[in-house]
Amino acid sequence: MTNQTVAFVGLGYIGLPTAVVMANSGVDVTGVDVNEANVERINRGEVTIVEPGLEEELKQAIKSGNFRATTSQVHAQTYIIAVPTPFTDTYDVDMKYIYSAAEAIAPQLKGDELVILESTSPPLTTKKMADKILELRPDLAADGSENPEGKPVVYFAHCPERILPGKAMEELRTNDRIIGGQTEEATRRATAVYATFCKAELLPTNDVTAEMAKLTENSFRDVNIAFANELSLIADKLDINVWELIELANHHPRVNILQPGPGVGGHCIAVDPWFIVASDPENSKLIHTARKVNDGKPQWVINKVKEAVESTGASKVAVLGLAFKADIDDLRESPALNIAVDIAEELENIQFLIAEPNVQELPKRLKGFDNAELKDYGAAIAEADVVLLLVDHKEFKALNASQLAEKTVVDTKGLWS
Repeated sequence: MTNQTVAFVGLGYIGLPTAVVMANSGVDVTGVDVNEANVERINRGEVTIVEPGLEEELKQAIKSGNFRATTSQVHAQTYIIAVPTPFTDTYDVDMKYIYSAAEAIAPQLKGDELVILESTSPPLTTKKMADKILELRPDLAADGSENPEGKPVVYFAHCPERILPGKAMEELRTNDRIIGGQTEEATRRATAVYATFCKAELLPTNDVTAEMAKLTENSFRDVNIAFANELSLIADKLDINVWELIELANHHPRVNILQPGPGVGGHCIAVDPWFIVASDPENSKLIHTARKVNDGKPQWVINKVKEAVESTGASKVAVLGLAFKADIDDLRESPALNIAVDIAEELENIQFLIAEPNVQELPKRLKGFDNAELKDYGAAIAEADVVLLLVDHKEFKALNASQLAEKTVVDTKGLWS
């Protein structure tokens, strides 16, 4: 695909790694983001997120001349939108970021462009985005629509991201991708774009099926995590070590139970199942129940901390980890962060020593608490009476058992259980 130009809209946890990988595969990529400070840092070759391997590849992409970042929308042959898709109070998608991107793209279009939505979305979101662009540009038409006037055509597709934070640079190239065009030509064009850097299988379908496929993947994982979390509640009631229980059960050749934790977080698994529930509440009972189980686990953890404080007379609690998963700095929908905020609010007389190796300062939600302080994890553990493990970062896995001697430990990840 020669002389391909791509405008990547949104340079966050998905957008920046994807744009960089595309650029290092020979595509001319302009990254567009509304955050001026981040754009300036990116153009200096400074990463704005924790992602192994990203900084080296970013510098390489800039040096090659194939990548640059800007706050102003540009014209390109292909637009890829990777912006947040939070849910509303009714668990439907909040379209404000997608519509904002559409409003910025619309004036640039001349016809024959391809617009791809990567953001995880409920069925028919790509259509809503396309309708918005065409509402702003009535002189254009969508490929496949009735077009008796022969207006210039724009192509639309949904190609959901499928990467795991912490392994993005590898998985962008090696994970199969779903390519869902609104028409066969849109699918063909989108396939050609992703073939520039993805060496795995590119799976053609339509946009609505592609949207539902991503929700299905994450809902499958959510349901299975909920089973593990529910087991942890039952095991606690029966005074059973849930980690041993799961290890024993998993020796069955057709059983593979996941590990429980303090809840479920991140921009996908904690959000996507709600989109299915909102699309069909009547038939999504299992998915809905799983969400409630996982959303309820943080309160169980908070109760465990309260019990530990009461039984020991503790005055200081070390909280290990705020990110939604290990070895990253991503706090989106993080149960660990929610737990830290709630216990700081509820236990006003207890000092909380927060240890999160991947952030430099307390998140905004914790800055207002006088009883919350960001500390090195070694110092936090040494000072605390109770140690609450919420995220199994590599630093915590490397802790010496002697550092936890005579501490009351609430271990939500089974690291020391």
